[in-house]
Amino acid sequence: MPAGLKPNSGNIVISGSVVETAPNTFQETKVDLQLDVLSREVFVLTAIDLNMSLPDSDLTNNETLVRGSLSTTSRTSVGTIAATNVFGAGRNALVNDVAAAMPVGIYSDSSTESPHAQLEYIGIIATNDFFAQILGTGNTRVKAMDYRVWGYRAIASADTFAALTQSELLSA
Repeated sequence: MPAGLKPNSGNIVISGSVVETAPNTFQETKVDLQLDVLSREVFVLTAIDLNMSLPDSDLTNNETLVRGSLSTTSRTSVGTIAATNVFGAGRNALVNDVAAAMPVGIYSDSSTESPHAQLEYIGIIATNDFFAQILGTGNTRVKAMDYRVWGYRAIASADTFAALTQSELLSA
């Protein structure tokens, strides 16, 4: 258990999806955690899972991408785990060649590949919500990302809550 926190729920699983409104159009959705901020309630993240659409593979001489992320604050672009407000990110890419029957190169990565077995938690959300983002590049069809987040609610001490909230808001 992280210092300064006292669990006040069992494990919680939150599932959802974010879908582009048109091909290659950034889309973000807000996920309300319904935390009791007056009681200094936070959400302790223990695991995440991201499943993104495959990029279009029927385009020739083109690279197609699908990128998605989960963040503690709203974003104007898909994030990477290099950003302090991003707690999950993934990317699928295909490189197509006009002379090849199949895509020449396939690349996929996700922050969920990190080993979580040794970690007590992977993040703490101190504000009342988190955000999911998706963006395809070079595709002719709409792309989506499904996500699942595991965690539990906890009550933070006053100084811990203040520090977590300030840190989260400054990371935007």
